[in-house]
Amino acid sequence: MTTTNTSSGTRIDEIADGIFRISTPVQIPGGGFTFNQFLVVDEDPLLFHTGPRKLFPLVHEAVETVLPARKLRYIGFSHYEADECGSLNEWLAAAPHSVPLCGAVAAMVSVDAVADRPARALQDGDGLSLGKHRVKWHDAPHLPHGWECGFLMEESTRTMFCGDLFTQPGDDHAPVTEADVLEPSEAFRGQFDYYSHTTRAGELIEKLAADAPTLLACMHGSSWRGDGAALLRALGKRLAD
Repeated sequence: MTTTNTSSGTRIDEIADGIFRISTPVQIPGGGFTFNQFLVVDEDPLLFHTGPRKLFPLVHEAVETVLPARKLRYIGFSHYEADECGSLNEWLAAAPHSVPLCGAVAAMVSVDAVADRPARALQDGDGLSLGKHRVKWHDAPHLPHGWECGFLMEESTRTMFCGDLFTQPGDDHAPVTEADVLEPSEAFRGQFDYYSHTTRAGELIEKLAADAPTLLACMHGSSWRGDGAALLRALGKRLAD
């Protein structure tokens, strides 16, 4: 673990081969929280999630401890929301050869209108090689929210960048855990009701589970290691109930 900013508590940890979690604790109404970004180091490096715009200096500082930020090739995110891509244009400026990486719907309805460079838009099931890592895009409309929502699966490490799924409250989380994250995330969902209640949740959960992830890289809280398919299906059952 490396604390990259002692004032903010921002830290960076390698959670899988060539995949780093950057995490900054913050205070929100109701208590502590974390904003996490994920850096994939490769021939074409990827940053997944940017964090809110005001966190850009902290995230940039953390990335620089691993590689020069200007070398980033892709700035990816699950859906169009401030904590997912609030500093997108700052990153495009910092990494002049980078482009946004998102689903085709996100590119169509938001990203190509607001980003300083056109997006690399992925259709459902599209793969993209970063070098030794390869990622695959899954469309997941309205899971948990946003028509344009989707998730990336890194195939060699079985890491799924799962955005707002399994969001855990609190601002003091281990980078990776094997402890229960379903109960705290369900309690948080019950408090804030940020899921869309899509009728397709079961179908979409099953599509994600079929990729058999062993590491779920959550945007808020710890990443979770274990039988990701089983955990996703447990979430699907909760949503169905």
